[in-house]
Amino acid sequence: MPKDIYEIRASVFKALSHPTRLKILDLLSSAGEICVCDIVKELGVDQPTVSKHLSILKNAGIIDSRKEGLMVFYQLKIPCAMEFFRCVDNIIKADIQVKAGFLNDS
Repeated sequence: MPKDIYEIRASVFKALSHPTRLKILDLLSSAGEICVCDIVKELGVDQPTVSKHLSILKNAGIIDSRKEGLMVFYQLKIPCAMEFFRCVDNIIKADIQVKAGFLNDS
């Protein structure tokens, strides 16, 4: 029996619901492809923690990986996902403007 589309969408949003995972996606977006060791250096987070976050993103279908010798490289599976984040940023900006307007009206 197939999962309900809303449950599937919710599982993707759960994978996106951590600041470290969002930082990883930004790194992948700008780098195209990056190895775990470089993600660890960039974020200043230990390797097991980074690997756990990468696993969550991969299981949600957001990123993909390839192995080269002992190194594992990750990339965005669907780069258009970053368009969603631009939309979210616009929502945040609009909300800040509305809230700032309330402060100016007080």
